[in-house]
Amino acid sequence: MKNTKTLTRVALLVAIELVMKMVGLGSVPVGPLYMSFLTLPIAVGAITMGPAVGALLGGVFGAVSFYDAITGASAMTGALFQVSPVNTFILCVGMRVLMGLCCGLIFSGLKRFDKPGTWSYILSAMSAPFLNTVFFMGWIVLAFYGCDYVQNLVSVKGAANPFMFVVLLVGVQGVAEFLVSGILGGIVARAVAKFVK
Repeated sequence: MKNTKTLTRVALLVAIELVMKMVGLGSVPVGPLYMSFLTLPIAVGAITMGPAVGALLGGVFGAVSFYDAITGASAMTGALFQVSPVNTFILCVGMRVLMGLCCGLIFSGLKRFDKPGTWSYILSAMSAPFLNTVFFMGWIVLAFYGCDYVQNLVSVKGAANPFMFVVLLVGVQGVAEFLVSGILGGIVARAVAKFVK
């Protein structure tokens, strides 16, 4: 019976992830990037059901992102797909799987020091959008920094080095994503954890 409940919860989070993407609640275009709230269900799953579920939900987010790259629905990942489909797959899928896994691992570690669960939920949920940005932008710098598309963005932003490129490109959008998804994800994850016990 426990496996059925877990599968049902995972399926619900996958459905929420997909519906958020389809109705436009999952991401808001901000320049060449999207402010993504799709990390919220990933954080909830990773925190309440563990790192493996976080990785699975990250894979769903990644598959949707990779689909956008293939179809050109995302200008940035569409352009990067033309440069290297393999590196774009790693960027879209691999980095999101890693983000979901790490979010669950962070919660597992923090929970040991926070028995009542007062701050571990919020910090763990905040790690999802933070790690999503770090891994995504990190892979862009590692795999695509020299390509024409990224170099055009570097010159438009006036970035002196890869670190400044990331800071200037992500900017306020990254901070808003971090705070909104992180705080909301922590609150929802704690409520879900209490409800399912």
